[in-house]
Amino acid sequence: MINYQLFPRSIGLSTELEQIVQCFDAVNHLISSDANNLSSNEVLSAIRSNLESADFLVEAGKSNKDKIHVPVLFGHNNKIDKSFYADALSRDGKIVIEIEAGRATENNQFLKDIFQACMMHKVEYLVIAVRNTYRGHADFEIVYSFLETLYISSRLHLPLKGILLVGY
Repeated sequence: MINYQLFPRSIGLSTELEQIVQCFDAVNHLISSDANNLSSNEVLSAIRSNLESADFLVEAGKSNKDKIHVPVLFGHNNKIDKSFYADALSRDGKIVIEIEAGRATENNQFLKDIFQACMMHKVEYLVIAVRNTYRGHADFEIVYSFLETLYISSRLHLPLKGILLVGY
């Protein structure tokens, strides 16, 4: 079952964010962490065509030319000095998607995803997809609890309009 929650919880899903949830839902039988042990690249591969149909650029491979570069810093003559990679990016550059598997909570990869999305030029929404369960951990619930605390405490203000957490 696909689980999802948009933070802050005071706003609802836009049409574009609903489409992303539908992309995951359409391949749930292939990617469900309850029945499968897929890497993040395998999950991305399973959802690729759905995301492309929803007008997203999707990482094609691990070589530099196949990655999605999202600008972070600009130098002389508007040359990109620093960029971060994304698993998928909406064509307008406003929604970035990161798909995690085993490292989501064990290595706090979701925190790196949040930091990088906050630095990316024009990005307004981050979608973090994590397994519902991994090695007996409830990864979706762990990240959910962290994001809930982040938004309720209001001690840290992110430059993003929202973070959509998806559990697969």
